Amino acid sequence: MSYRVGIVMDPIEAIKPHKDSSFAMLLEAQRRGHELVYMQPEDLYLKNGKPHAITNQLKVWDRNQDQQFYGFGASHDIALNTLDIILIRQDPPFNSDYLYSTHMLELAEADGVLVVNKPQTLRDANEKLFASWFPECIPPTLVSANPSQLKEFIADHQDTILKPLDAMGGASIFRVKAGDPNTNVIIETMTDHGQHHIMAQLFLPEIKQGDKRILLINGEPVDYSLARIPAEGENRGNIAAGGTGVGMPITDRERWLCEQIAPTLKAKGLYFVGLDVIGDYITEINVTSPTCIRELDMQFDLNIAGLLFDQLERQLES
Repeated sequence: MSYRVGIVMDPIEAIKPHKDSSFAMLLEAQRRGHELVYMQPEDLYLKNGKPHAITNQLKVWDRNQDQQFYGFGASHDIALNTLDIILIRQDPPFNSDYLYSTHMLELAEADGVLVVNKPQTLRDANEKLFASWFPECIPPTLVSANPSQLKEFIADHQDTILKPLDAMGGASIFRVKAGDPNTNVIIETMTDHGQHHIMAQLFLPEIKQGDKRILLINGEPVDYSLARIPAEGENRGNIAAGGTGVGMPITDRERWLCEQIAPTLKAKGLYFVGLDVIGDYITEINVTSPTCIRELDMQFDLNIAGLLFDQLERQLES
């Protein structure tokens, strides 16, 4: 059975198709015979309480960025309830405009559209804070705006990571050791003199073996993770920060971590999640636009987007 699949994403012309997970989803949906409908966040609107969008029909081809890898068809102004599935694949930051998009898409969900991931949960599950629902799975962690508390945490743990709650791709992450002469200015800058919360975590030396990305589909982990190995002289494994992606089978400990969070993911309508693991601990739970499909597919001859659409189609047909 074919479906109308909408996607809300950042400009498609700016993506790198060979490594873009949204593009992998589009390729798989098209391969199954589904109609693709493309939207950017600013195309969404409400009219008399009903969600609509200005859309383009979309075709995609599995080609390099220097070749034509997408094409637009006719533009239509549609009611969102004419779609069967809407994929929300807009990158952070999670700002007011993102928030408004989730409110409009939640109205589409109320009209019977399967929206992935669930809009309310996107609002609720901050990618840094969500892991705190599973305290047995995280390293020593403090979330605070209070400079004294943050400095006490650094003194207690000696070697720490400080990061903002609203960034992605390793942006604005600092490694701070006890006695670092820059500690005060780092904390002042990150918290805006105690006005904004940040996260402090124990530095995990296992980062040298990689910041592992584990993809979960309706709570079930893919059997392989992508270990993002930091570049020389870096503490961040993020690909965007120069890390190298090396695929490897997930460990028993990592499978256990997935089992701890799976019931909550299912209950909250999180069909596609990227779990970040360093050593034995979860550091983040990514729910907005997790990546690494293409890299894992290529290294292990997988079809992760196919596993996702198996789940979505099963949901629509149930």
